[in-house]
Amino acid sequence: MKISVIVPTYKPQAYLWECLDSIYNQTFPKSDYDLLIVLNGCCEPYNSQIKDWLSAHKDLKVQYIQTDQGGVSNARNIALDKANGEYVTFIDDDDLISPLYLKELYDNATPDTVSLCYPYAFNDGEIEKQLPYRITDAYNYCTQHNCRSLTSRARKFFSGPCMKLIPMSFIQGRKYDVRFKNGEDSLFMFLISDKIKMVAFTSKDAVYYRRYRTGSATMANRKIWGIVRNQLRMIKEYSLIFCSHPLKYNFNFYLTRIMGAVRGIF
Repeated sequence: MKISVIVPTYKPQAYLWECLDSIYNQTFPKSDYDLLIVLNGCCEPYNSQIKDWLSAHKDLKVQYIQTDQGGVSNARNIALDKANGEYVTFIDDDDLISPLYLKELYDNATPDTVSLCYPYAFNDGEIEKQLPYRITDAYNYCTQHNCRSLTSRARKFFSGPCMKLIPMSFIQGRKYDVRFKNGEDSLFMFLISDKIKMVAFTSKDAVYYRRYRTGSATMANRKIWGIVRNQLRMIKEYSLIFCSHPLKYNFNFYLTRIMGAVRGIF
């Protein structure tokens, strides 16, 4: 199997079917990728709805797991344990991808390279209106300047696991830290960054559509003290990871993660 596509979901709404349809409608051969869906922290009626979608798309290779234990990190860890692909890509359940997404990511990937796509942000219900997005700006800069290494602009792609194709050899059994409810994406990407030496970019035909919607986890308000405590814990974990192998991790990447955590406090 060339690619494993991981989609965690919790109490999904209509946007999940857009996400799954976009994965089903890839130009990449269906024999070369599989889909891992993890429904976490809930069951009915979502379980039956997902099974109905799967029944209508039997030609797609799918592993479907329902777990009563909540948390996106736990869901992704479950999927990673079952992934069979040489490469893995993560897609959030309220986002979607263009038909050439998997093909171009795979065409640009190598065993020592993370392949990155074109990011497109939009408000829910207004996909035709592209929003300003710092990662889109990073893509434009990197493609114009032919960035191939983990430069400061390229690192903007690594605050989360989506929008990219990651060699499974980079992960090597390492997991998302389920103790964190916020910032765990960035922490995981830093954890595996000791393996990231090269990046490659697709054309603008390989699009990851990032949906902004009211009530999503990334848009939820949090109490000030909870934010401060979480960011201080993040700083500690970044430092423990970096200090465990200081010669393997990129110091500038570590420094920007610390600065990002500090900015998150203020």
